[in-house]
Amino acid sequence: MEFSSEANQRIARLAAHLQPQMEESSILRRADCRAKGGSPGFKVAILGAAGGIGQPLAMLMKMNPLVSVLHLYDVVNSPGVTADLSHMDTGAVVRGFLGQPQLESALTGMDLVIIPAGVPRKPGMTRDDLFNINAGIVKTLCEGVAKCSPNAIVNLISNPVNSTVPIAAEVFKKAGTYDPKRLLGVTTLDVVRANTFVAEVLGLDPREVNVPVVGGHSGVTILPLLSQVKPPSSFTPEETEYLTNRIQNGGTEVVEAKAGAGSATLSMAYAAVKFADACLRGLRGDAGVVECAFVASEVTELPFFATKVRLGRTGAEEVYQLGPLNEYERVGLEKAKEELAGSIQKGIAFIKK
Repeated sequence: MEFSSEANQRIARLAAHLQPQMEESSILRRADCRAKGGSPGFKVAILGAAGGIGQPLAMLMKMNPLVSVLHLYDVVNSPGVTADLSHMDTGAVVRGFLGQPQLESALTGMDLVIIPAGVPRKPGMTRDDLFNINAGIVKTLCEGVAKCSPNAIVNLISNPVNSTVPIAAEVFKKAGTYDPKRLLGVTTLDVVRANTFVAEVLGLDPREVNVPVVGGHSGVTILPLLSQVKPPSSFTPEETEYLTNRIQNGGTEVVEAKAGAGSATLSMAYAAVKFADACLRGLRGDAGVVECAFVASEVTELPFFATKVRLGRTGAEEVYQLGPLNEYERVGLEKAKEELAGSIQKGIAFIKK
């Protein structure tokens, strides 16, 4: 015993003496070791992790047991968000990446890349006003994805989704890495809102309600199929009109309520994690994982459209048809397609110009 305690003291003195030189390398080594011995699961990157959506999204992903490594990238403040979240006693190892030079490191070897990066909508702004700023951001980030994690599933949140998904597709095509199954525009917030608002009208728990929402992710392109609600329900024409309008304008409702302080960030982060979790369960090989998403599609004559998709090991493995529509929904579908066509074209033209 005596020998070991004396030896331990000598080792401690030596270590203390060497510590100033060792500190940086030992911390780096610790990070490497923990990642290798970390919990089994998937590697996820969030691009735009320090923003209004990015921070709550990062926190919820740190809590997800399917995530083993979580990379947080942004052009500002990502070291602080990383330090903060790294103290949570959950399995995922968190690493931060700051600025364009670190984008490639952030993306290397990822299974899932979630992109909420961009500027939020402010009062009076349309989603098209966002276009010129966010289109450039998405282009840059997707070039990084194509180079460093070409096989990752990409969840695109940056608005306007109706245009940014076509932009991402064109970037991937140029890079020769495009797989339409792996590029998913996140429209889950429309479904989450539809479930909530319909549950209010029906007097049910929103967790028991499932509303398919198809089309796109802004204004009239958002088409809730109230005739296909589960549990089966019927609505008066007035209820249908009220619910459809409220679901289509849910984003504006939040923008106005926040009065200049931002757009829907918390509910968006919740919806993004709900969708990301479904993608990870699909990657794991779970059966019957079905969510709505804005994807490359042959359901209509448009190249992209949101419908239910079945998620699996390669992304959206099956894209479901619309199913039976009532008269109100058929009229809504034509309006949605008309506006959506322009938004898709705008995205494609941005890359091809």
